[in-house]
Amino acid sequence: MLVLGLETSCDETGVALYHSERGLLADALFSQIDLHRVYGGVVPELASRDHVKRMLPLIREVLATAGCTADQIDAVAYTAGPGLVGALLVGASCAQAMAFAWGVPALGVHHMEGHLLAPMLEENPPAFPFVALLVSGGHTQLVRVDGIGQYSLLGESLDDAAGEAFDKTAKLMGLDYPGGPEIARLAERGTPGRFVFPRPMTDRPGLEFSFSGLKTFTLNTWQKCRDEGDDSEQTRCDIALAFQHAVVQTLTIKCRRALKQTGLKNLVIAGGVSANSDLRQSLGEMLSEFNGQVFYARPKFCTDNGAMIAYAGCQRLKAGQHDGLGIVVQARWPMDSLPAI
Repeated sequence: MLVLGLETSCDETGVALYHSERGLLADALFSQIDLHRVYGGVVPELASRDHVKRMLPLIREVLATAGCTADQIDAVAYTAGPGLVGALLVGASCAQAMAFAWGVPALGVHHMEGHLLAPMLEENPPAFPFVALLVSGGHTQLVRVDGIGQYSLLGESLDDAAGEAFDKTAKLMGLDYPGGPEIARLAERGTPGRFVFPRPMTDRPGLEFSFSGLKTFTLNTWQKCRDEGDDSEQTRCDIALAFQHAVVQTLTIKCRRALKQTGLKNLVIAGGVSANSDLRQSLGEMLSEFNGQVFYARPKFCTDNGAMIAYAGCQRLKAGQHDGLGIVVQARWPMDSLPAI
């Protein structure tokens, strides 16, 4: 089965072709970072309009790269949520129109299920069951995964997601958008131990997260340094390192608890923040305690992309799932409501 995957949940237009036997044939991505940077964040209307502009050229590019023609496509998968409604509607309407014209089924895919399954695109994919840490700009969740569609939510953020905290903290410190890579870049030159930030909600039992207080703590520290006349680049780097360490260690502590609670030994990390090298190293070291392994996608598939949607859609399409002709998207969509296959 050859599946065309479309991703338009936020500010990246992703297109990919995935074959059930041959694997990923081609993928292309256009990021709108430069478009939104001047505003310090994603402007939904601008994102939607740019998806309209980029979608068809990217589809043509992917088909040409794969050496395929439209009449070879067996199905179309698209992101149906969660995400920005206007952006989601672009991908959904395009997918349904093409599927209708080609006489093939279409299927709306859950964005976070796409992220969760992205490591399956690698040469050494994880085997079920495992614990998954979904960590991105919009989500921070720990999930027990027993199979596709067999998800049990273990804990999630009560306020800001980890990626959102990275972006907001960077903005408060006057850094460019997107803030996550900027914080990581500065942290590489930070002085370990100069600042020590709290590890939120690690002093109590449970698997919930909270990062809004850490964001405020970072802002107060930065303002105090500036009031004392120290707004040097090195101080900015030291604060960035302390913030990153706090987030990484908080995530690591919670993942350790989740593995102990479930009795599992393998961990999958997915979502944009999973590209952070410090997080990968910290979780890898922690997994040695369990004689387990941490799995993650290559960096290009950690952020939003069409390949993960094509793969996730292919698994469900092979199981006989598909949508009707209606165009339905969901800004919010609990992943544990998905049917098992």
